[in-house]
Amino acid sequence: MTRLKSAPAAFLSAAPMLFVLLWSTGFLGTKGAARNADPFAFLTVRFMLAAGLMALLTAALRAPWPTRAQAGRAAVTGLLLHAGYLGGVTAAIWLGLPAGVTSVLVGVQPLLTGFLSWPVLGERVTARQWAGLALGFVGVLLVMEGRVSGGLGSPAALGAAAFALLCTTAGTLYQRRVGGDMPLLGGTTAQYVASAAALGTVTLARGGGEIHWNAEFILSLTWLVLVLSVGAILLLMRLLRDLPAARVNSLFYLVPPLAVLESWLLFGERLSAASLAGLALCVAGVALAAAVPRPAARVGGS
Repeated sequence: MTRLKSAPAAFLSAAPMLFVLLWSTGFLGTKGAARNADPFAFLTVRFMLAAGLMALLTAALRAPWPTRAQAGRAAVTGLLLHAGYLGGVTAAIWLGLPAGVTSVLVGVQPLLTGFLSWPVLGERVTARQWAGLALGFVGVLLVMEGRVSGGLGSPAALGAAAFALLCTTAGTLYQRRVGGDMPLLGGTTAQYVASAAALGTVTLARGGGEIHWNAEFILSLTWLVLVLSVGAILLLMRLLRDLPAARVNSLFYLVPPLAVLESWLLFGERLSAASLAGLALCVAGVALAAAVPRPAARVGGS
């Protein structure tokens, strides 16, 4: 299978920030959808629609479909990055874990990915990048300071958040290691097919789920499918192909601060001094972590 060429420098300069901007809007759409649907039924519908759109794009553009082996690897990535991560986060909040606490717990992902990048991928994380990852995590904690209420929730809720963290970390590393030859459109289709099947099974096992097809739900679902499940995910897959995993994952530190800014702009939620300080630390941390390291020999990996 012909492998796509590396992205041009102009794309690599603009794509990371575009990805963060798109990804940060996810909670807005999820908030509207969650008020009108069972969370797992909603995710099943979202993944089914995303799979259909990606399949149409693949066919219309005559893009290559994955081989059986590639489709199998793509399915594993989808189960981790989509079904596992979003399913875990949704379950954690549904079980009573505050959204702010969930965000902070899952926010450990860049540090965990950086820690595992060398033994798993052979991608050395420099001291400067480690400093950036740590600084970004402190920034996330500051952004969430004062926004957490109601305690930590049940052990089951904490377990679901931990499951989401492990899934998104493992999915990122797995995709970076074995997904380099995955056809972008066709492979992403396979990811969503596997995710829809998995969460559809969960929905049926729970006795099905109710969905209210009102204007708010339809608008939220449309945004999440087109902007998040198609646009942002394609950007993420391409970034993981062209950039080291630790640098890509450092971008997730910008998501909570941007979400706070968006909620301030759209809903008038107050920004505390700690949130503003955290935003500045997140930006500084990503700038450090995204610094291009000197070329170094790689071991293993793809």
